[in-house]
Amino acid sequence: MELRGKVLVAQGGGPTAVINQSFVGVVKEARKYSQVTGIYGALHGLAGIVEEDFVDLTKETEHNLEFIAQTPSSGLLSTRDKPDAAYCREIFKVLKAHDVRFFFYIGGNDSASTVSIINDEAKKSSYDFRAIHIPKTIDNDLMLNDHTPGYGSAARFVAQAFMGTNLDNRALPGVYIGIVMGRHAGYLVGATALARKYEDDGPHLIYFPESPFDQDKFLADVKRVFEKHGRCVIAVSEGIQDKNGVPITVKLNENEVEKDAHGNVQLSGSGSLGDLLSQLIKDNLNIKRVRADTLGYLQRSFAGCVSDTDQIEAREVGERAVQFAIGDNLDGSVAIVRTGDYSVDYQLVELKEVAAKTRLMPKEFINAEGNNVTDAFIKYVTPLVGSGLPEAYRIRAPKVPKILNK
Repeated sequence: MELRGKVLVAQGGGPTAVINQSFVGVVKEARKYSQVTGIYGALHGLAGIVEEDFVDLTKETEHNLEFIAQTPSSGLLSTRDKPDAAYCREIFKVLKAHDVRFFFYIGGNDSASTVSIINDEAKKSSYDFRAIHIPKTIDNDLMLNDHTPGYGSAARFVAQAFMGTNLDNRALPGVYIGIVMGRHAGYLVGATALARKYEDDGPHLIYFPESPFDQDKFLADVKRVFEKHGRCVIAVSEGIQDKNGVPITVKLNENEVEKDAHGNVQLSGSGSLGDLLSQLIKDNLNIKRVRADTLGYLQRSFAGCVSDTDQIEAREVGERAVQFAIGDNLDGSVAIVRTGDYSVDYQLVELKEVAAKTRLMPKEFINAEGNNVTDAFIKYVTPLVGSGLPEAYRIRAPKVPKILNK
């Protein structure tokens, strides 16, 4: 029997530059199916579902949808709610009341967990229902995915940010530290390596959550680079930790650290990690000009810095999600699988294989010293940031011979 009813789409977690491409992909693809009786969008994610805070996307124009698709951040707004089984049961009650038969949730691994729980509730109630998790995260840490929508654009941004920072640092030498998002995985901080063109370009050092951070080795690294180049640009993941798994923010901070609503230590929101590392360098290496920035929210939805590859794939995962759920009558999570150099396929995988799990950078992407990426990572990330990445150039004119200061 053909499943007939409404479509509901929602977005969860941190926004990205291309998440609206996925949302619009769902809406426009769902309009092609006669068994869809309406298309709703939940405002503020799960919280909006519980509150029945819906917009009727059946009545949105295609023209405006395309403008929304090109706009960064979550058009349907988002939430950080991390629901338990009881919360998901409340969600399911609302879905049933509105005759929602196809649910699409765009988000990370917590969102996959939510979809899985809601799907289980539907099965227990013998309610004919299809739920699909659509991948999204700039951290790029979802299992079974080669990469995730949102990552390519964020990677492009951090590459360009460090390109500009390197030029600034070369003009006025010193030590610069940039703190990049990534609680457990170092994919985003690794992308800063794309800023390099010349042999002495920064970032000269890159630090990952996957490689245990040693304070003495860090200082030795900085000293070596500074003595060689007279300057040092450093990219640091917010999630760097020691060999025992203790976040460096916690280890170096004598004051009580901030925590979010889920009890997670606030790694980059306060700027404390950059300040602590700066002070560490000043106290131990006698380098006076040391500066630190925390890139923060700028990485997620920076307008005008979007990967064309990322946009295309974000749209296609939304479209494929609808095809899996409505066309093929299946549940699951859409995964991006690399099939060539460079091409991808979209496969449906089990929700439980993605839910509440984290994919880390493989060892072959990080050098043996744990302070840089390898050529294998550069080959991996280059197509994801899209075409037309800017390049920096230098003066090639010869120097004029000195007369007074020979």
